This record gives sequence, C-alpha cells and structure tokens, in this order.
Amino acid sequence: MFSAYIHSFALLFALMNPFLMSIYMAGMIRNTDAKIFNKALIQGSLISYVVFVFFAWGGETVFTEYLNVRFESFQIFGGIIFLVIGYRYVFQGADTIGDTRGATENLAGTVAMPFMIGPGTISASVVMGMEIKTLGAICVLAVTLFLTSTILMLMKYMHDNLRYKHAKFVDYYFDIVGRLSALLIGTIAIDMIITGVTRLIQHTAPL
Repeated sequence: MFSAYIHSFALLFALMNPFLMSIYMAGMIRNTDAKIFNKALIQGSLISYVVFVFFAWGGETVFTEYLNVRFESFQIFGGIIFLVIGYRYVFQGADTIGDTRGATENLAGTVAMPFMIGPGTISASVVMGMEIKTLGAICVLAVTLFLTSTILMLMKYMHDNLRYKHAKFVDYYFDIVGRLSALLIGTIAIDMIITGVTRLIQHTAPL
C-alpha cells in the first residue's frame, strides 16, 4: 500500500521536474523580482492543485462521460507532447524551450499552464486517483507541489546570488541538467504511450 503512494509521488514529481521546469521558466527566473516570482509560483501551484485534485477525484469519468473521449487517447497525446519536448531539448538544447513558454502578463496563470498543468500531469493525477483513491491523492499532490515550489524558490534564490559571480556555471547547469532531465522525460513519455496503447487494446479486444 505504501509503495503505491511512493510510485504516485515519484511519477508526478518526475513529470513536474522542478529542475527541468526551472529551464522552462528561465526567462521568468532571470527577469522577475524574487517576491513577485515566489508569489506567482505559490498562486500557480494552488491553481494546479485544484485542477489536479479535480481530475484525481473525477478520474476517467471526466473523459468518458463529460468530454466523450477515451482516457487512453489523452494519455497517448500527453506522452507524445512530452516526447517531442524531450527530443527537442536533448538534440537542440535550451534554445528550443522559448517556443513553449506562455505569456508573462499573468504570471500565476503562466506558471500553472503550461509549466505545471499539462496532459502528462493530468494523466498522472487520474492514475493517482485510481491507485490510491481521492484522499491519498490529495495528500500526495499537496506534498509534490509543495516540494516542487520550494525547490524552484531555492533555485531562484541561488540564481539571483550566483548569476554574476558564476555565470558560466549557471549556463552549464541549464545545459547539462536540462539534457539529463529531458532524457528522463522522454523515457516517461514512451511509457505513457505504451500504457495508453496497451489499455486501449485491452478495452477494445473482444471477450
């Protein structure tokens, strides 16, 4: 039972990935005051938390009954998106991330989507709700978002205090950690696609 909680946490944390997310948010980290950044991060995390809890509670019913689509299709689509992001970053580097950033007028909304809320994290929330039920998912989601936000705030603090003295090392971090994280994201993306296809075949196979 406890391993299910660990698995759910590890999956969502790997998809959220504050280390890779810091690269997605590089422009915001570099050009935004720490207080404004932290406030937007907290608000964006709360928005994301509400969305994730809703999908963990609603589960596949949200897709099958209200959206009239298969959850497996959404899972495959999320895997494809993560696969494209991971592929582009591994082979092209940080310059590709600029195309995936949202507008900065509403920082809280920008943090929530596209940085936190996406097909992959929503799929993970649905799976989490099925594996550890809604109450367990609420706790795991809270811990994951709290840890992610804390790490991002710490990285913002380190960036503001190191960018002038150790600019070269900051650049190395963005490149090396970003590529390593992208490899993990690509691996998870393939697993999401395989899982979605497998579930789709199982549900459509004749009895």
